[in-house]
Amino acid sequence: AQLVCFGGSIAGEVINMSFKDLGLRAELVRAVSEKGYDTPTPIQKQAIPLVLEGRDLMGSAQTGTGKTAAFGLPLIESVDVSKSYIQVLILAPTRELSQQIANQLEDFKSYKKGLGITVVYGGAAITNQIKQLKKNVQILVATPGRLLDLAKRKALDLAQVKTLVLDEADKMLDMGFINDIQKILTLLPKQRQRLMFSATFSTAIKALAKDIANNPLEISVNPEDTTAITIEEILYPVDEKRKPALLAHLITT
Repeated sequence: AQLVCFGGSIAGEVINMSFKDLGLRAELVRAVSEKGYDTPTPIQKQAIPLVLEGRDLMGSAQTGTGKTAAFGLPLIESVDVSKSYIQVLILAPTRELSQQIANQLEDFKSYKKGLGITVVYGGAAITNQIKQLKKNVQILVATPGRLLDLAKRKALDLAQVKTLVLDEADKMLDMGFINDIQKILTLLPKQRQRLMFSATFSTAIKALAKDIANNPLEISVNPEDTTAITIEEILYPVDEKRKPALLAHLITT
């Protein structure tokens, strides 16, 4: 399996390039272009060629900089659709992030006929998820707790996983998932690619990464180099009677 983490060992300016220049197949580049993406972000420029090479990585970049495509595009390309077993396992800390990752990967899989992507998480009917796992699944996105529940029920087989991705790795550590992650690692082949992505990498997560990865390369994107969107939040205290009028005013101004 492959584990990719990004941190900061690869420095230097990345020249202007297209997705085609990163080593992706023309069909996948076309699928990306059809979704309105023509120029890769800094984290994508650095990560995609290395993921295609099968390197272990630690990648840090702010939310909104295209981290999902940075690992998702090369992994979609590397999956063998003639094999129906799980080849890529992506772990995320929350239901919402798991769904978001799966949805983005679905957007990019149009060129690869037969590619199966499934997402499993807590708070949803486990019986329905078991049914989904009996179908053709090459890429599985999961929260750690629900993945272990399914493993205990022998509802999935992780013995053929080639790549493991930890997304929002620091957050998973902060939320107390370290024990679950360690248990999941015992279910995977020892020879695998490991990818870890996070906005930041604490000392603890770096120690974990270097413990479970094979000489992981560290890649980081400086905040000034990113295209992350900043959202301004404004609170308007108002009583119940004035809510409709205030809402109408904000919409029309």
